[in-house]
Amino acid sequence: MGHPSQGEHTHRLRWHSRFSVVYWAMLLLSLHWSLVTYINSSFLEQFMSTEAIGTLYIIGSAITILAFLFISRVLQQLGNYHLTIGLAITEVAVLLGMSVTHDFRLVIPLFVAHHAVVPLLLFNLDVFMEGLVGEHEDHTGSKRGLLLTAMSIAGAVAPLLAGFLIGNGHPRFILAYLLSAFLMVPFIVIVSRHLKQFSDPEYKRIDIFSSFRYFWMHKNLRLVFAAHFLLQLFFAWMIIYTPLYLATVVGFGWNEIGFIIFFALLAYVVLEYPIGEIADRYIGEKEMMATGFLIMAISTTWLAFISTPALVPWMVTMFITRIGASLVEATSESYFFKQIEGSDANIIGFFRITRPLAIAVGAMIGSFALLSVSFSGLFVVLGLTMLTGIPLALMLKDTK
Repeated sequence: MGHPSQGEHTHRLRWHSRFSVVYWAMLLLSLHWSLVTYINSSFLEQFMSTEAIGTLYIIGSAITILAFLFISRVLQQLGNYHLTIGLAITEVAVLLGMSVTHDFRLVIPLFVAHHAVVPLLLFNLDVFMEGLVGEHEDHTGSKRGLLLTAMSIAGAVAPLLAGFLIGNGHPRFILAYLLSAFLMVPFIVIVSRHLKQFSDPEYKRIDIFSSFRYFWMHKNLRLVFAAHFLLQLFFAWMIIYTPLYLATVVGFGWNEIGFIIFFALLAYVVLEYPIGEIADRYIGEKEMMATGFLIMAISTTWLAFISTPALVPWMVTMFITRIGASLVEATSESYFFKQIEGSDANIIGFFRITRPLAIAVGAMIGSFALLSVSFSGLFVVLGLTMLTGIPLALMLKDTK
């Protein structure tokens, strides 16, 4: 075999450079989002009731779902680069507004916009990355694995940093929102400097009805979609209600809350890669997925019975909840992608809608549940809901 030509070498270097740009943009966006996602509900609680907070999450998620259904048309008109820059600038303006306003009439539309924009930005970066993957599929596996690990670390560190910024006295939410907005500036700079010449692929519409029919007709896809939906429901409740509960009911300051969340999220950093390896080499996904749901059900229910404002019980129990979530997340995604081909873009797009759909449904159930149960009772409701994932997992056809 001959050596690659100078032109091929230059093209490969250019590809690696652009891939690195997407890599750093994804990390910045992950840190930006994780910095405020666990404090949003406590910030909103200054202006409205807990039940009303759930309504805002429902509205924001509904807008996200509608945007996903029509985003291919927008991409065809604007292109992924221009849409990314426009959404990023919007996000900066929204967060700056949230950091300085004290008028709930402004807070409501600003938060709804923020909640809707971030998933779309993640989708935009995924489009950039998939475009580059199409050029050199044999070089992206290790890069993607490293990216996911780095994003998990960023997601764990961000709540710790947010807790430090907000403090234990009168909460300084302004500092967290300002830093989150500031992190979008280098994001905009690197995207505008390095991805302006991105060549847009042909964008196909997400046909939600045909995708739903396809899922419904294929038992294993239907079951793993439902399992993944339950996982996203768990994430939604943990993001919306747990920080609020720790601050208003248990009485923790934000330094302690940030540390509890940081310790819990370390489970993803430590466990998700080895779980994937075990599922591939030894016992398959279904048993580990069912075990994960059982751990989530027991540990989440137990949160309702921890009344002491002591760090260790909360840290340990929250970490155990994420052990269960790590098992379900790694195995459900692994199982899903083993059932489809790379050409099934419509199915993958429908699978992506799981997150905003779960947030909307979770916030709706949580708001109604608070009308009849105590705040701590929400954890019992969530724990019992996670039990329904066990039969879903066990009905899957094993891949081993």
